[in-house]
Amino acid sequence: MVGGGWQKDLAKNKYLYMLLLPGILYFVIFKYVPMWGVTIAFQDFNMFKGYWNSPWVGLDHFTALFKGVDFGQKFWNTLMISLLKLVFGFPVPIVLALLLNELRLVTFKKVTQTILYLPHFVSWVVLSGIMVVFLNPGDGLINGIIQWFGGTSIDFLNSTEWFRTVLVVSDIYKGAGWGTVVYLAAISNVDPQLYEAATMDGASTWQKMWRITLPSIKSVIIVLGILSLGGIMSAGFEQILLLYNPIVYPVGDVIDTYVYRRGIISADYSLAMAADVFKSLIALILISGTNWLAKRFGEEAVW
Repeated sequence: MVGGGWQKDLAKNKYLYMLLLPGILYFVIFKYVPMWGVTIAFQDFNMFKGYWNSPWVGLDHFTALFKGVDFGQKFWNTLMISLLKLVFGFPVPIVLALLLNELRLVTFKKVTQTILYLPHFVSWVVLSGIMVVFLNPGDGLINGIIQWFGGTSIDFLNSTEWFRTVLVVSDIYKGAGWGTVVYLAAISNVDPQLYEAATMDGASTWQKMWRITLPSIKSVIIVLGILSLGGIMSAGFEQILLLYNPIVYPVGDVIDTYVYRRGIISADYSLAMAADVFKSLIALILISGTNWLAKRFGEEAVW
């Protein structure tokens, strides 16, 4: 705004701007102020000396991190688990939204949508407890079904072959409902006249979904895809922490759980922060790169 216009706008809409204050304060206090803690990645941090008196060591902790024997494995596990969740989990809400959109029985549609959405409200603490019971190799429901069909009991949570599968399937189960609601909201904004015209032209249901619905929600898919790629270095800390054990470390130990063990349990704050800074830097590069590519090809982007 020019010539003091922003002051007039502020005075006119002061109560609307006041509604922004709680959100702004939240991000300032809990997101931006703690970023000062990044400095300990470049210090030999001592909690008794504090930020100001702890000696600076430059990039020593990053060097030690990359030279660590098992850090490469944790980095690879993080990428693999995140990519598996992205490849298999990202399309599921889109497919569910397309299918639900074609249902004509309103009551059945609402009930189905509610059932799909409920797991989103269940914490990983509760869900992991349910999974431990269901996947129990002795008397768990899943192994009971496997044995009923003549198979052999599988110790899913202690198997390096099955642990990543458990993570991916449970993540899809918990998160698919939320994504479905987002896509259904986007589909509801599609002009009904487009479907009517397609019906008059003899288009099938599949053709209408492929030619009208998907192109109409393409921008939403791209934005959510960019955000998903930005979180690719966060494989799901709470989920993995509650389900993993030393037996599956070779396939399930990720950077976040490594930071937890080194920073909280071993009190090696500087090395843990160095690992977290590295993870955040990779995530920033990924989300910036995908955002640039989206704009490069003329699509909607996050910024």
